[in-house]
Amino acid sequence: MTEVVMNQTPPVLRGPSDKEKKYDRQLRLWAADGQQALEDAHILLLNSGSGTVGIETLKNLVLPGIGQFTIADKNVVAEEDLGVNFFLDEESLGKSRAEACTQLLEELNPDVKGHWFKVEGDGYYKIFSDDEKYTLIMYSLPIEPKTLALVYDYSRKHKVPTVALHSAGFYSYFKINLPGNFPIVDTHPDSTATTDLRLLSPWPELVDFAEDLTKDIESLPAHVHGHIPYLVLLLYHLKEWKKSYGTYPGTYAEKKAFREFVAAGARRDNPEGGEENYDEAVAAVLKTVSVPSLASWVKAVFDYKPSDVESESKFWIIAGAIKKFHNEHGELPLPGSVPDMKAQSNIYVQLQNIYKSKARRDVAEILETVRAHPRGKDIEITEVEAFCKNAAFIKLIHGADTPSKSVKSIAEEQFESDANASFTMMPLSLFPIYLSLAATSHVSSASSSEILATIEKTIPAASSNERIVQIAEEVARAKGGELHNISALTGGMVSQEVIKVITKQYIPIDNTCVFDGIKSSTQIFRI
Repeated sequence: MTEVVMNQTPPVLRGPSDKEKKYDRQLRLWAADGQQALEDAHILLLNSGSGTVGIETLKNLVLPGIGQFTIADKNVVAEEDLGVNFFLDEESLGKSRAEACTQLLEELNPDVKGHWFKVEGDGYYKIFSDDEKYTLIMYSLPIEPKTLALVYDYSRKHKVPTVALHSAGFYSYFKINLPGNFPIVDTHPDSTATTDLRLLSPWPELVDFAEDLTKDIESLPAHVHGHIPYLVLLLYHLKEWKKSYGTYPGTYAEKKAFREFVAAGARRDNPEGGEENYDEAVAAVLKTVSVPSLASWVKAVFDYKPSDVESESKFWIIAGAIKKFHNEHGELPLPGSVPDMKAQSNIYVQLQNIYKSKARRDVAEILETVRAHPRGKDIEITEVEAFCKNAAFIKLIHGADTPSKSVKSIAEEQFESDANASFTMMPLSLFPIYLSLAATSHVSSASSSEILATIEKTIPAASSNERIVQIAEEVARAKGGELHNISALTGGMVSQEVIKVITKQYIPIDNTCVFDGIKSSTQIFRI
């Protein structure tokens, strides 16, 4: 006789780990892969000047769990530091500023390891020994030219991004220098932008599924008719439209007419006076009834010719496979997601499985191409899946090595824009702030005449520009001193961009952001 076990032990449900509880909110932004990238990172800060903006940036990196940081600073804590740096107190007076800041920063997050280095003389050379590998280098301005040369040499040799920080008085800017070209797969586009239903190029399984649900659409019971997924309704009405007009709706006027065509199919003889699934179908026409086209940023990736070294990276191997797929099929791999819609649960699950199945076939085809590459055998299928899912939104950020407009040409454009500001109702350019701060990149303070003289080496007749003169005077008045609220806000902006670079998620700015604390405005330039 078979024994029946009545009390079977249910499987143990694992709750979130301590780390998942601690970092719950940010894990929702950049997931476990992004968090691991943060924890594996080592940030170097070369701190100089008033030294506040760099420490505020580190604060916002320590809190989300950066792995390690190192502060290099030649200054000792003085009375004036206590008024602008919240990570110093009276007990810090006379101590190394790097040591004092490191100790208090570590208290914010015990998972983070801090290091400090008191620079003496030309001791910066020791920081850049080959034994130390930094993920990213930040340096606050002003900085000595020979020290900056060390930073650039290390960055070029080890392909390490750098971030320059400058805060003085009510003004600040930061500049990101990426080594070479910087590809991003997970750009986190808006969820509404990722819907790809392929209504104008459905595959056989989707066609059969839609035809099966709509073969007797006029005689379907009210409940079933009102729960046909809007995606299926659009496929049915597109087929009927093509029978009448010979082609799918293409122009805006045709799509407006198609919306009315779809709306006419809704049943109005019910208590609601309409059907929600038809309302969804009408609303989705303009967004979903369109021929998929290659976005300019994806085309830029496909058109780029990677160097011999770049072409061996995982990104370019997978990108090449997806380009081949696009050339053969005229479309990118299907992401496989289906938006929420009015439908019966079993029908919706079937629809999801049809899209997921097609997406898996696309991934398998691309993976086969990837594995055929000499260096593609070690690429995981999960990496190919992530790339395929985000293929329509991959982005290539050009690094510092790529030529950009000169400072003079940018200034001419911005000044011309300012001259027409009263007519265009556009805000005045913040480029004069960048020019004035950049003029003090290597000196702790300068007079307004000295700042203008430095600017005029690049921008002739800068002294005749009233706004440049006013801003130069304001920067000179600050004498290199920082205001804590300005530096704290700037540090928050910088840390966001640093996290984007480290995790390789979201799109970092390209490449300089200027902040005007008087008018609370920012502007981005590629310099």
